[in-house]
Amino acid sequence: MSWREELSAQQQRYYAEGRYQTRTLADEMRDGATNHGEALLIFHSDTRPSAANLAEMHRKSLALAGALHSLGLRPGDAIAIQVPNWLEGALAFQAAMQLGVVVVPVIHIYGPAEVQFILRESRARALICPRAWRNIDYVERLERLDRSTLPNLQHVIVIDDDPPSDCLSWRDLEARARSSFAPPAVAPDDVCLLIFTSGTTAEPKGVQHTHNTLLAELGRGSTMPKRGATLSAFPSGHIAGVLGLARLYLNGGKTILMDNWDASAAARLIEEHRVRNTQGTPFHLHGLLETAAASQRDISSLTDYLIGGASVPPALVEQAQTAGLATYRCYGSSEHPTISSGTPSDPIDKRARTDGRLLDGCEVRILDEEGADLRRDQEGEIVCRGPELFVGYTNDALNAESFLPGGWFRTGDVGVLDTDGYLRITDRKKDIIIRGGENISSKEVEDILAHHPAVIEAAVVGMPDERYGERVCAYVILHHGAKLELPEVLDHFAAEGVARQKTPEDLIEVDELPRTPMGKVKKVELRRRLAK
Repeated sequence: MSWREELSAQQQRYYAEGRYQTRTLADEMRDGATNHGEALLIFHSDTRPSAANLAEMHRKSLALAGALHSLGLRPGDAIAIQVPNWLEGALAFQAAMQLGVVVVPVIHIYGPAEVQFILRESRARALICPRAWRNIDYVERLERLDRSTLPNLQHVIVIDDDPPSDCLSWRDLEARARSSFAPPAVAPDDVCLLIFTSGTTAEPKGVQHTHNTLLAELGRGSTMPKRGATLSAFPSGHIAGVLGLARLYLNGGKTILMDNWDASAAARLIEEHRVRNTQGTPFHLHGLLETAAASQRDISSLTDYLIGGASVPPALVEQAQTAGLATYRCYGSSEHPTISSGTPSDPIDKRARTDGRLLDGCEVRILDEEGADLRRDQEGEIVCRGPELFVGYTNDALNAESFLPGGWFRTGDVGVLDTDGYLRITDRKKDIIIRGGENISSKEVEDILAHHPAVIEAAVVGMPDERYGERVCAYVILHHGAKLELPEVLDHFAAEGVARQKTPEDLIEVDELPRTPMGKVKKVELRRRLAK
Protein backbone atom coordinates (compact mmCIF):
# COMPACT_ATOMS: atom_id res chain seq x y z
CA MET A 1 0.00 0.00 0.00
CA SER A 2 1.03 3.62 -0.49
CA TRP A 3 1.78 5.78 2.54
CA ARG A 4 -1.59 7.48 2.06
CA GLU A 5 -3.45 4.16 2.06
CA GLU A 6 -1.53 3.10 5.18
CA LEU A 7 -2.61 6.26 7.01
CA SER A 8 -6.20 5.78 5.86
CA ALA A 9 -6.17 2.26 7.30
CA GLN A 10 -4.91 3.61 10.62
CA GLN A 11 -7.61 6.27 10.56
CA GLN A 12 -10.33 3.63 10.25
CA ARG A 13 -8.75 1.73 13.12
CA TYR A 14 -8.89 4.82 15.36
CA TYR A 15 -12.56 5.31 14.53
CA ALA A 16 -13.23 1.68 15.48
CA GLU A 17 -11.37 2.16 18.78
CA GLY A 18 -13.24 5.37 19.56
CA ARG A 19 -10.11 7.51 19.37
CA TYR A 20 -11.54 9.43 16.41
CA GLN A 21 -15.03 10.89 16.48
CA THR A 22 -17.28 13.06 14.33
CA ARG A 23 -16.61 16.24 16.30
CA THR A 24 -14.44 19.17 15.20
CA LEU A 25 -12.49 21.84 17.02
CA ALA A 26 -15.31 24.25 16.20
CA ASP A 27 -17.73 21.91 18.02
CA GLU A 28 -15.45 21.78 21.07
CA MET A 29 -15.05 25.55 21.11
CA ARG A 30 -18.82 26.04 20.96
CA ASP A 31 -19.40 23.54 23.77
CA GLY A 32 -16.58 25.05 25.83
CA ALA A 33 -18.22 28.46 25.56
CA THR A 34 -21.51 26.91 26.68
CA ASN A 35 -20.22 24.68 29.48
CA HIS A 36 -17.67 27.05 31.04
CA GLY A 37 -18.15 30.36 29.27
CA GLU A 38 -16.90 32.28 32.31
CA ALA A 39 -13.41 30.75 32.01
CA LEU A 40 -11.00 33.63 31.53
CA LEU A 41 -8.28 34.03 28.93
CA ILE A 42 -5.69 36.67 29.91
CA PHE A 43 -3.21 38.01 27.35
CA HIS A 44 -0.20 39.36 29.22
CA SER A 45 1.59 41.96 27.13
CA ASP A 46 3.48 45.19 27.76
CA THR A 47 2.02 46.70 24.59
CA ARG A 48 -1.34 45.01 24.00
CA PRO A 49 -2.77 43.50 27.21
CA SER A 50 -6.35 42.22 27.13
CA ALA A 51 -8.70 39.61 28.52
CA ALA A 52 -11.87 37.81 27.47
CA ASN A 53 -13.90 34.84 28.64
CA LEU A 54 -14.80 31.85 26.47
CA ALA A 55 -18.36 33.05 25.88
CA GLU A 56 -17.08 36.39 24.56
CA MET A 57 -14.43 34.65 22.46
CA HIS A 58 -17.00 32.40 20.84
CA ARG A 59 -19.38 35.24 20.04
CA LYS A 60 -16.66 37.48 18.59
CA SER A 61 -14.98 34.72 16.63
CA LEU A 62 -18.26 33.63 15.03
CA ALA A 63 -18.87 37.20 13.86
CA LEU A 64 -15.25 37.39 12.68
CA ALA A 65 -15.77 34.21 10.67
CA GLY A 66 -18.47 36.11 8.82
CA ALA A 67 -15.97 38.91 8.15
CA LEU A 68 -13.45 36.48 6.68
CA HIS A 69 -16.21 34.94 4.60
CA SER A 70 -17.02 38.42 3.23
CA LEU A 71 -13.40 38.65 2.03
CA GLY A 72 -13.94 35.52 -0.03
CA LEU A 73 -12.37 32.91 2.24
CA ARG A 74 -14.05 29.53 2.00
CA PRO A 75 -13.56 26.08 3.61
CA GLY A 76 -10.21 24.64 2.59
CA ASP A 77 -8.59 28.04 1.97
CA ALA A 78 -5.59 28.96 4.12
CA ILE A 79 -5.00 31.97 6.35
CA ALA A 80 -1.54 32.75 7.73
CA ILE A 81 -1.43 34.23 11.24
CA GLN A 82 1.87 35.78 12.32
CA VAL A 83 0.71 37.29 15.58
CA PRO A 84 2.19 37.06 19.11
CA ASN A 85 -0.01 35.76 21.92
CA TRP A 86 -2.62 38.51 21.49
CA LEU A 87 -6.40 38.44 21.58
CA GLU A 88 -6.58 39.18 17.84
CA GLY A 89 -4.57 36.09 16.96
CA ALA A 90 -6.68 33.87 19.20
CA LEU A 91 -9.90 35.24 17.68
CA ALA A 92 -8.58 34.74 14.15
CA PHE A 93 -7.65 31.13 14.99
CA GLN A 94 -11.10 30.38 16.37
CA ALA A 95 -12.86 32.19 13.51
CA ALA A 96 -10.92 30.13 10.97
CA MET A 97 -11.95 26.91 12.73
CA GLN A 98 -15.61 28.02 12.59
CA LEU A 99 -15.28 28.78 8.87
CA GLY A 100 -13.38 25.62 7.93
CA VAL A 101 -10.35 27.66 6.86
CA VAL A 102 -6.91 26.14 7.37
CA VAL A 103 -4.82 28.01 9.94
CA VAL A 104 -1.15 28.53 9.05
CA PRO A 105 0.60 29.72 12.24
CA VAL A 106 3.81 31.64 11.52
CA ILE A 107 6.40 32.06 14.24
CA HIS A 108 6.55 35.76 15.08
CA ILE A 109 10.34 36.05 14.69
CA TYR A 110 10.36 34.75 11.11
CA GLY A 111 11.77 37.20 8.60
CA PRO A 112 10.68 37.90 5.00
CA ALA A 113 12.56 34.92 3.54
CA GLU A 114 10.77 32.41 5.78
CA VAL A 115 7.39 34.15 5.50
CA GLN A 116 7.69 34.29 1.70
CA PHE A 117 8.26 30.53 1.55
CA ILE A 118 5.41 29.71 3.94
CA LEU A 119 2.93 31.95 2.13
CA ARG A 120 3.88 30.43 -1.21
CA GLU A 121 3.79 26.81 -0.06
CA SER A 122 0.53 27.17 1.90
CA ARG A 123 -1.16 29.19 -0.88
CA ALA A 124 -2.51 31.41 1.90
CA ARG A 125 -5.21 33.80 0.72
CA ALA A 126 -4.82 36.10 3.73
CA LEU A 127 -2.13 37.10 6.19
CA ILE A 128 -2.66 38.70 9.60
CA CYS A 129 0.26 40.40 11.36
CA PRO A 130 1.01 43.36 13.65
CA ARG A 131 2.30 46.65 12.29
CA ALA A 132 5.17 46.47 14.73
CA TRP A 133 6.01 44.65 17.93
CA ARG A 134 9.05 45.06 20.13
CA ASN A 135 11.98 45.51 17.72
CA ILE A 136 10.22 43.96 14.71
CA ASP A 137 8.85 46.18 11.94
CA TYR A 138 6.41 43.85 10.20
CA VAL A 139 5.44 46.43 7.59
CA GLU A 140 9.08 46.71 6.53
CA ARG A 141 9.13 42.93 6.23
CA LEU A 142 5.94 42.99 4.16
CA GLU A 143 7.60 45.41 1.76
CA ARG A 144 10.41 42.89 1.22
CA LEU A 145 8.01 40.17 0.06
CA ASP A 146 7.97 39.40 -3.66
CA ARG A 147 4.22 39.51 -4.22
CA SER A 148 4.65 38.31 -7.84
CA THR A 149 5.37 34.82 -6.44
CA LEU A 150 2.30 34.92 -4.16
CA PRO A 151 -0.68 34.93 -6.54
CA ASN A 152 -2.99 33.43 -3.90
CA LEU A 153 -2.37 36.17 -1.32
CA GLN A 154 -5.31 38.55 -1.69
CA HIS A 155 -5.57 40.20 1.72
CA VAL A 156 -3.08 41.44 4.32
CA ILE A 157 -4.67 42.46 7.61
CA VAL A 158 -2.49 44.59 9.87
CA ILE A 159 -3.27 44.92 13.58
CA ASP A 160 -3.11 48.69 13.64
CA ASP A 161 -5.50 51.55 12.97
CA ASP A 162 -3.25 53.07 10.30
CA PRO A 163 -2.16 50.23 8.00
CA PRO A 164 -0.33 50.60 4.67
CA SER A 165 -2.61 51.63 1.81
CA ASP A 166 -2.74 48.15 0.28
CA CYS A 167 -3.70 46.48 3.58
CA LEU A 168 -6.76 46.23 5.80
CA SER A 169 -6.67 47.21 9.44
CA TRP A 170 -8.01 44.96 12.18
CA ARG A 171 -10.73 47.55 12.69
CA ASP A 172 -11.65 47.22 8.97
CA LEU A 173 -12.00 43.48 9.46
CA GLU A 174 -14.15 43.89 12.59
CA ALA A 175 -16.41 46.29 10.66
CA ARG A 176 -17.22 43.41 8.33
CA ALA A 177 -18.20 41.11 11.22
CA ARG A 178 -21.61 39.47 10.90
CA SER A 179 -23.37 38.59 14.12
CA SER A 180 -25.87 36.39 12.29
CA PHE A 181 -23.28 34.41 10.31
CA ALA A 182 -24.09 30.69 10.04
CA PRO A 183 -20.85 28.70 9.70
CA PRO A 184 -20.63 25.94 7.06
CA ALA A 185 -20.40 22.24 7.85
CA VAL A 186 -16.84 21.09 8.61
CA ALA A 187 -15.68 17.47 8.53
CA PRO A 188 -13.54 16.05 11.36
CA ASP A 189 -10.95 14.68 8.94
CA ASP A 190 -10.52 17.97 7.09
CA VAL A 191 -7.08 19.54 7.40
CA CYS A 192 -7.46 22.49 9.78
CA LEU A 193 -3.85 23.27 10.69
CA LEU A 194 -0.79 23.61 8.47
CA ILE A 195 2.31 24.30 10.52
CA PHE A 196 5.78 24.63 9.08
CA THR A 197 8.70 23.08 10.89
CA SER A 198 12.42 23.04 10.21
CA GLY A 199 13.94 19.65 9.49
CA THR A 200 16.88 18.08 7.70
CA THR A 201 16.32 20.20 4.62
CA ALA A 202 16.92 23.95 4.38
CA GLU A 203 13.29 24.62 3.53
CA PRO A 204 10.56 24.27 6.21
CA LYS A 205 8.19 21.31 5.93
CA GLY A 206 4.42 21.80 5.87
CA VAL A 207 2.85 19.57 8.55
CA GLN A 208 -0.88 18.91 8.09
CA HIS A 209 -3.20 18.18 11.02
CA THR A 210 -6.92 17.47 11.03
CA HIS A 211 -9.54 18.17 13.68
CA ASN A 212 -9.29 14.52 14.72
CA THR A 213 -5.50 14.46 15.08
CA LEU A 214 -5.52 17.63 17.20
CA LEU A 215 -8.47 16.52 19.33
CA ALA A 216 -6.80 13.18 19.95
CA GLU A 217 -3.85 15.15 21.33
CA LEU A 218 -6.00 17.55 23.33
CA GLY A 219 -8.65 15.22 24.64
CA ARG A 220 -6.67 12.10 25.24
CA GLY A 221 -6.31 12.69 28.97
CA SER A 222 -3.52 15.14 29.54
CA THR A 223 -1.15 14.52 32.42
CA MET A 224 -1.76 18.10 33.55
CA PRO A 225 -4.68 19.04 35.82
CA LYS A 226 -7.99 19.70 34.09
CA ARG A 227 -8.85 22.74 36.21
CA GLY A 228 -7.06 25.64 37.76
CA ALA A 229 -4.97 28.40 36.23
CA THR A 230 -2.49 27.61 33.48
CA LEU A 231 0.39 29.75 32.23
CA SER A 232 1.43 29.41 28.58
CA ALA A 233 4.64 31.02 27.32
CA PHE A 234 5.04 29.20 24.01
CA PRO A 235 4.58 31.46 20.96
CA SER A 236 1.37 31.00 18.99
CA GLY A 237 3.34 30.06 15.87
CA HIS A 238 4.68 26.94 17.60
CA ILE A 239 2.69 23.69 17.83
CA ALA A 240 2.84 23.91 21.65
CA GLY A 241 1.39 27.43 21.48
CA VAL A 242 -1.46 26.29 19.24
CA LEU A 243 -2.27 23.42 21.58
CA GLY A 244 -2.08 25.66 24.65
CA LEU A 245 -4.67 27.97 23.12
CA ALA A 246 -7.00 25.19 22.00
CA ARG A 247 -6.73 23.21 25.25
CA LEU A 248 -8.45 25.83 27.37
CA TYR A 249 -11.79 25.10 25.66
CA LEU A 250 -11.62 21.51 26.87
CA ASN A 251 -10.27 22.20 30.34
CA GLY A 252 -12.22 25.31 31.22
CA GLY A 253 -9.73 26.86 33.63
CA LYS A 254 -8.16 30.29 33.60
CA THR A 255 -5.35 30.58 31.05
CA ILE A 256 -2.66 33.29 30.99
CA LEU A 257 -0.72 33.67 27.73
CA MET A 258 2.50 35.69 27.53
CA ASP A 259 3.41 37.41 24.27
CA ASN A 260 7.06 37.62 25.31
CA TRP A 261 8.92 35.46 27.79
CA ASP A 262 10.02 37.34 30.87
CA ALA A 263 10.94 35.20 33.86
CA SER A 264 10.21 37.97 36.38
CA ALA A 265 6.76 38.56 34.93
CA ALA A 266 6.10 34.81 34.83
CA ALA A 267 6.94 34.42 38.51
CA ARG A 268 4.67 37.35 39.38
CA LEU A 269 1.80 35.94 37.29
CA ILE A 270 2.15 32.52 38.92
CA GLU A 271 2.01 34.12 42.36
CA GLU A 272 -0.87 36.45 41.48
CA HIS A 273 -3.11 33.90 39.74
CA ARG A 274 -2.03 30.84 41.77
CA VAL A 275 -1.08 29.05 38.57
CA ARG A 276 -1.14 25.28 38.98
CA ASN A 277 0.60 24.11 35.85
CA THR A 278 2.77 25.33 33.05
CA GLN A 279 5.26 24.00 30.56
CA GLY A 280 8.34 25.13 28.74
CA THR A 281 11.88 24.40 27.68
CA PRO A 282 15.01 24.33 29.87
CA PHE A 283 15.39 28.04 29.03
CA HIS A 284 11.99 28.83 30.57
CA LEU A 285 12.37 26.64 33.66
CA HIS A 286 15.90 27.79 34.43
CA GLY A 287 14.85 31.44 34.27
CA LEU A 288 11.75 30.86 36.39
CA LEU A 289 13.62 29.06 39.18
CA GLU A 290 16.41 31.62 39.18
CA THR A 291 14.06 34.61 39.27
CA ALA A 292 11.67 33.16 41.85
CA ALA A 293 14.56 32.47 44.21
CA ALA A 294 16.10 35.93 43.73
CA SER A 295 12.82 37.86 44.08
CA GLN A 296 11.29 35.54 46.70
CA ARG A 297 8.14 35.15 44.62
CA ASP A 298 5.75 32.49 45.89
CA ILE A 299 5.38 29.94 43.07
CA SER A 300 4.35 27.12 45.39
CA SER A 301 0.95 26.86 43.65
CA LEU A 302 2.72 25.11 40.75
CA THR A 303 2.05 21.40 41.19
CA ASP A 304 3.98 20.23 38.16
CA TYR A 305 6.05 21.44 35.23
CA LEU A 306 6.13 19.71 31.85
CA ILE A 307 9.48 20.27 30.16
CA GLY A 308 10.46 19.45 26.61
CA GLY A 309 11.41 21.00 23.31
CA ALA A 310 15.16 20.73 23.86
CA SER A 311 17.83 18.60 25.49
CA VAL A 312 16.91 18.60 29.17
CA PRO A 313 19.83 18.49 31.65
CA PRO A 314 19.00 16.01 34.45
CA ALA A 315 20.49 18.48 36.93
CA LEU A 316 17.77 21.01 36.04
CA VAL A 317 14.98 18.55 36.88
CA GLU A 318 16.76 17.74 40.14
CA GLN A 319 17.15 21.46 40.92
CA ALA A 320 13.42 21.95 40.40
CA GLN A 321 12.71 19.00 42.69
CA THR A 322 14.82 20.58 45.41
CA ALA A 323 12.77 23.77 44.99
CA GLY A 324 9.57 21.75 45.49
CA LEU A 325 8.48 21.65 41.85
CA ALA A 326 7.78 18.22 40.35
CA THR A 327 9.20 18.49 36.83
CA TYR A 328 8.96 15.80 34.19
CA ARG A 329 10.02 15.45 30.58
CA CYS A 330 8.07 14.73 27.42
CA TYR A 331 8.87 13.93 23.81
CA GLY A 332 7.09 14.89 20.63
CA SER A 333 7.22 17.02 17.50
CA SER A 334 5.02 19.11 15.23
CA GLU A 335 4.25 15.90 13.35
CA HIS A 336 3.36 13.88 16.46
CA PRO A 337 2.85 16.42 19.28
CA THR A 338 3.21 14.11 22.28
CA ILE A 339 4.58 10.59 22.02
CA SER A 340 5.72 10.06 25.59
CA SER A 341 5.51 11.92 28.87
CA GLY A 342 6.45 11.53 32.45
CA THR A 343 4.14 12.27 35.38
CA PRO A 344 4.71 14.10 38.68
CA SER A 345 4.54 10.76 40.51
CA ASP A 346 7.33 9.10 38.52
CA PRO A 347 10.59 8.44 40.41
CA ILE A 348 12.96 11.38 40.20
CA ASP A 349 15.52 9.31 38.27
CA LYS A 350 12.96 8.56 35.56
CA ARG A 351 11.75 12.16 35.44
CA ALA A 352 15.31 13.50 35.16
CA ARG A 353 16.77 10.97 32.74
CA THR A 354 13.94 9.72 30.53
CA ASP A 355 11.19 11.25 28.43
CA GLY A 356 8.45 9.24 30.14
CA ARG A 357 6.18 6.41 29.09
CA LEU A 358 4.27 6.17 25.84
CA LEU A 359 0.89 7.83 26.07
CA ASP A 360 -2.34 5.97 25.47
CA GLY A 361 -2.73 5.00 21.83
CA CYS A 362 0.85 5.85 20.87
CA GLU A 363 3.09 3.11 19.52
CA VAL A 364 6.86 3.14 19.11
CA ARG A 365 9.36 0.80 17.50
CA ILE A 366 13.14 1.02 17.84
CA LEU A 367 14.92 0.02 14.62
CA ASP A 368 18.50 -0.78 13.68
CA GLU A 369 20.24 0.52 10.53
CA GLU A 370 18.64 -2.23 8.43
CA GLY A 371 15.14 -1.51 9.73
CA ALA A 372 14.91 -4.53 12.02
CA ASP A 373 13.26 -4.23 15.43
CA LEU A 374 15.59 -4.02 18.42
CA ARG A 375 15.02 -5.36 21.92
CA ARG A 376 14.35 -3.22 24.99
CA ASP A 377 17.39 -1.27 26.19
CA GLN A 378 18.92 -1.23 22.69
CA GLU A 379 19.52 2.09 20.95
CA GLY A 380 18.09 2.73 17.50
CA GLU A 381 15.92 4.93 15.30
CA ILE A 382 12.50 5.79 16.72
CA VAL A 383 9.46 5.24 14.50
CA CYS A 384 5.98 5.94 15.79
CA ARG A 385 2.29 6.04 15.04
CA GLY A 386 -0.83 7.10 16.92
CA PRO A 387 -4.10 9.02 16.56
CA GLU A 388 -2.29 12.36 17.03
CA LEU A 389 0.07 11.71 14.12
CA PHE A 390 -0.20 14.25 11.30
CA VAL A 391 -1.68 13.23 7.95
CA GLY A 392 1.33 14.04 5.81
CA TYR A 393 3.51 16.85 4.55
CA THR A 394 2.40 19.18 1.78
CA ASN A 395 5.35 17.85 -0.22
CA ASP A 396 4.57 14.29 -1.32
CA ALA A 397 8.24 13.53 -1.90
CA LEU A 398 8.85 13.97 1.83
CA ASN A 399 5.98 11.62 2.66
CA ALA A 400 7.42 8.81 0.57
CA GLU A 401 10.66 8.88 2.57
CA SER A 402 9.10 9.61 5.97
CA PHE A 403 6.61 6.75 6.30
CA LEU A 404 7.29 3.03 6.57
CA PRO A 405 4.80 0.23 5.81
CA GLY A 406 2.07 0.12 8.43
CA GLY A 407 1.83 3.89 8.71
CA TRP A 408 4.94 4.19 10.89
CA PHE A 409 6.51 7.65 10.89
CA ARG A 410 10.28 8.00 10.93
CA THR A 411 10.98 10.59 13.62
CA GLY A 412 14.66 10.96 12.73
CA ASP A 413 15.49 10.62 16.42
CA VAL A 414 17.54 7.91 18.11
CA GLY A 415 16.50 6.48 21.44
CA VAL A 416 16.08 3.62 23.86
CA LEU A 417 12.91 2.08 25.31
CA ASP A 418 13.87 0.61 28.67
CA THR A 419 12.47 -2.49 30.35
CA ASP A 420 10.15 -0.34 32.47
CA GLY A 421 8.58 1.18 29.34
CA TYR A 422 10.28 4.59 29.59
CA LEU A 423 11.58 6.22 26.44
CA ARG A 424 14.89 8.08 26.38
CA ILE A 425 16.09 10.18 23.44
CA THR A 426 19.83 9.76 22.97
CA ASP A 427 20.64 11.45 19.64
CA ARG A 428 19.16 12.85 16.46
CA LYS A 429 19.45 11.40 12.98
CA LYS A 430 17.61 14.45 11.70
CA ASP A 431 19.93 17.41 11.60
CA ILE A 432 18.24 20.15 13.58
CA ILE A 433 19.13 22.39 16.49
CA ILE A 434 16.53 23.08 19.17
CA ARG A 435 17.25 26.51 20.62
CA GLY A 436 14.85 27.65 23.31
CA GLY A 437 12.19 25.27 21.96
CA GLU A 438 12.49 26.42 18.34
CA ASN A 439 13.69 24.09 15.58
CA ILE A 440 16.52 25.44 13.44
CA SER A 441 17.62 23.58 10.32
CA SER A 442 21.37 23.03 10.32
CA LYS A 443 21.35 22.82 6.54
CA GLU A 444 19.62 26.18 6.22
CA VAL A 445 22.30 27.83 8.37
CA GLU A 446 25.04 26.01 6.45
CA ASP A 447 23.61 27.14 3.11
CA ILE A 448 23.55 30.77 4.25
CA LEU A 449 27.13 30.54 5.54
CA ALA A 450 28.18 29.04 2.20
CA HIS A 451 27.11 32.30 0.53
CA HIS A 452 29.80 34.19 2.47
CA PRO A 453 32.92 34.74 0.36
CA ALA A 454 35.26 33.70 3.19
CA VAL A 455 33.68 30.28 3.69
CA ILE A 456 34.63 27.10 1.84
CA GLU A 457 32.45 24.76 3.91
CA ALA A 458 30.43 24.87 7.10
CA ALA A 459 28.99 22.25 9.41
CA VAL A 460 26.43 23.46 11.94
CA VAL A 461 25.42 21.64 15.12
CA GLY A 462 23.83 22.40 18.46
CA MET A 463 26.17 23.36 21.28
CA PRO A 464 24.80 22.35 24.71
CA ASP A 465 23.60 25.37 26.63
CA GLU A 466 22.20 25.45 30.16
CA ARG A 467 19.78 28.27 29.38
CA TYR A 468 18.57 27.60 25.82
CA GLY A 469 19.13 23.85 25.63
CA GLU A 470 21.30 24.37 22.56
CA ARG A 471 23.03 27.25 20.75
CA VAL A 472 23.86 27.43 17.07
CA CYS A 473 27.51 26.49 16.60
CA ALA A 474 29.23 26.59 13.21
CA TYR A 475 32.45 24.77 12.32
CA VAL A 476 33.88 26.55 9.28
CA ILE A 477 36.68 25.92 6.80
CA LEU A 478 37.83 29.27 5.40
CA HIS A 479 39.64 30.19 2.23
CA HIS A 480 43.40 30.58 2.67
CA GLY A 481 44.16 33.87 4.37
CA ALA A 482 40.49 34.71 5.00
CA LYS A 483 39.13 35.72 8.39
CA LEU A 484 35.60 35.66 9.74
CA GLU A 485 34.27 37.07 13.02
CA LEU A 486 30.81 36.76 14.60
CA PRO A 487 29.77 40.41 14.01
CA GLU A 488 30.38 39.92 10.28
CA VAL A 489 28.32 36.71 10.39
CA LEU A 490 25.49 38.59 12.12
CA ASP A 491 25.42 41.20 9.34
CA HIS A 492 25.50 38.47 6.71
CA PHE A 493 22.47 36.66 8.16
CA ALA A 494 20.55 39.91 8.63
CA ALA A 495 21.03 40.64 4.93
CA GLU A 496 19.61 37.22 4.09
CA GLY A 497 16.35 38.15 5.83
CA VAL A 498 16.11 35.22 8.25
CA ALA A 499 15.32 35.18 11.96
CA ARG A 500 18.16 36.43 14.14
CA GLN A 501 17.96 33.26 16.25
CA LYS A 502 19.37 31.25 13.33
CA THR A 503 22.63 33.23 13.32
CA PRO A 504 25.59 31.19 14.65
CA GLU A 505 26.46 32.13 18.21
CA ASP A 506 29.73 30.20 18.22
CA LEU A 507 32.21 30.02 15.36
CA ILE A 508 34.97 27.41 15.31
CA GLU A 509 37.53 27.57 12.50
CA VAL A 510 38.91 24.16 11.50
CA ASP A 511 41.22 22.88 8.77
CA GLU A 512 39.09 19.79 8.13
CA LEU A 513 35.85 18.12 9.26
CA PRO A 514 35.44 14.51 10.46
CA ARG A 515 33.87 12.42 7.71
CA THR A 516 32.48 8.97 7.03
CA PRO A 517 34.13 6.78 4.32
CA MET A 518 31.47 8.14 1.95
CA GLY A 519 32.56 11.70 2.70
CA LYS A 520 29.57 12.74 4.84
CA VAL A 521 30.37 15.03 7.77
CA LYS A 522 30.09 13.15 11.07
CA LYS A 523 27.84 15.52 13.00
CA VAL A 524 27.76 13.10 15.94
CA GLU A 525 31.52 13.58 16.35
CA LEU A 526 31.18 17.37 16.22
CA ARG A 527 28.48 17.28 18.90
CA ARG A 528 30.64 15.02 21.05
CA ARG A 529 33.49 17.53 20.87
CA LEU A 530 31.18 20.25 22.18
CA ALA A 531 29.88 18.06 24.98
CA LYS A 532 33.35 17.57 26.48
